[in-house]
Amino acid sequence: MIEQKGQDVIWKHIQNHARDYFDMSYTRLRYLAEKCRPGERVLNIGVGSGKLEEILVNLGVEIWSLDPCGESIDRLRDELTMGNRAVQGYSNELPFQKDYFDKVIMTEVLEHLPYDILNKTLDEVYRVLKVDGVLTGTVPYRENLIDNNIICPHCETEFHRWGHQQSFDRSSLGEILIKHKFLIVQLYSRSFPDFRRPGIILFVKSLFRYVLGRLGEPIIGPNLYFVVHK
Repeated sequence: MIEQKGQDVIWKHIQNHARDYFDMSYTRLRYLAEKCRPGERVLNIGVGSGKLEEILVNLGVEIWSLDPCGESIDRLRDELTMGNRAVQGYSNELPFQKDYFDKVIMTEVLEHLPYDILNKTLDEVYRVLKVDGVLTGTVPYRENLIDNNIICPHCETEFHRWGHQQSFDRSSLGEILIKHKFLIVQLYSRSFPDFRRPGIILFVKSLFRYVLGRLGEPIIGPNLYFVVHK
């Protein structure tokens, strides 16, 4: 199991030197962003390339961000002028006051957390959400973690290429969310195809991908999408 230091090294590189990796996530990020309302105070945990923040700023959302990587946080402050709304830190010790946010977004984050950190994180998210606040996001659906294991050619340590620690299905994710007092509103597998691409052929391809995602077919790498209330 990869330690936190290893996680930080992997994601510092991806978020700052391999940002094209996130291009395939754009439709997922846009979908999550468009579920937010102008004026809402929203916390995004795990900033990735910063594209979600960019979309939310343009939508008039009061977006806050938390990430362990100082370089990523500095970029948000510089490029999006987020100032102190971009914060370096960890999800299990959120540096925010109780009942502060209308919504927390965690997309492709929970799978990186070992059980003890995952439990602390969900407690912290519950604490900082307002009454009736929303936690929403995605995780990979029924990922076979071993399939993505690689080995370091220098130290021969085996690790997941993206630092994933957990694999979730509807039952396991639902169970842990309920354990932390969240009320489940939506929890299902899906993909995020781009229905806005012009042309009937691209529309049919997107529809096909969406249907396979709802069926949880592993060939397209579906996500498990969740919306829960405090």
